[in-house]
Amino acid sequence: MPSDTRILIVDDHEDTLYALESALAPLGYQLGRATSGDEALKQVLRGQVGLLLLDVRMPGVSGLEVVRYMRRVEQTQHIPVILLTGFGADHELTTTAFGLGVADLVMKPVDPWALRTKVRYLYDAHRRHLALEREVRHLRSLVGEHTGTAAHPRPGLPHPDARVPTQRPVGAHAGELEKDRT
Repeated sequence: MPSDTRILIVDDHEDTLYALESALAPLGYQLGRATSGDEALKQVLRGQVGLLLLDVRMPGVSGLEVVRYMRRVEQTQHIPVILLTGFGADHELTTTAFGLGVADLVMKPVDPWALRTKVRYLYDAHRRHLALEREVRHLRSLVGEHTGTAAHPRPGLPHPDARVPTQRPVGAHAGELEKDRT
C-alpha cells in the first residue's frame, strides 16, 4: 500500500469528524475526511484509501449505499469498512451491513480505545493483504517470464555434481534428445 494511503472518515457532522480524528490521531496514520457519501465515493475511487470509517445515515447517499457501490467495483471491494451509527442496535441494519462485508458496526458515542484497536488491526491487515497480492503478482510475472521462454529453450544446466547428467532443456521431449545423441 502506498505511503500516502489513508483512513477516510466520513460523517455529515463536523463535531463527529473532529472527535474521530482526535481518537485516531495517536495511531499516526494519515487521515482524510469527507462530509457526504458522494464525496467519500469520489475519494475512494481516486485510490489511496486503506480503511473507511463511514456514518450510516447521511443526507443524499447513505453509508450503506456507499458500501454497496464499493463492493461492485473491483478496485474498492476489499477496502475494510467500519460503519458508525448513532441510532442504536438495529437487526435489519446489522444483517444488511454484515451481508455487504462490512468489517464492523460501531455504535456512537465511540470508545476511542476500542476504535483505535479495531482500526489498527483492520488497516494493518489490509496493508499486509495488499503487500501479499503485489508479491504474488510479481512471482507470477517471474514464473510467466520463465515459462514464456519455452519457445526458445535454454540449454540444460549442469548439476553441481559432475556425475549427474545434464538436465533436459525446458520443452524438450525424449525423442528430441534421442536425435541429439545420434
